[in-house]
Amino acid sequence: MINNEKEKTITFSLKETKELETRSILLTVYQALSEKGYNPLNQIVGYILSEDPTYITNHKNARALICKIDRDELMNTLIKSYLGLK
Repeated sequence: MINNEKEKTITFSLKETKELETRSILLTVYQALSEKGYNPLNQIVGYILSEDPTYITNHKNARALICKIDRDELMNTLIKSYLGLK
């Protein structure tokens, strides 16, 4: 029996893909805020609570990127993660 790795089917769920995209955006925004000398956690929390994009710098297109994230979905994901739920 030959094990051919190229013929295996790989599946991705839309939810997992969306979470990876959100994670990537948050990491980019975090890095951009750090590079500009801001406290990234405080700025991101301020944005999430107020939805005021001025909490986020334009550096590295961070402001436009974070606006792509649905805040309700983000809060849902964060709370599930914090509580260890899947």
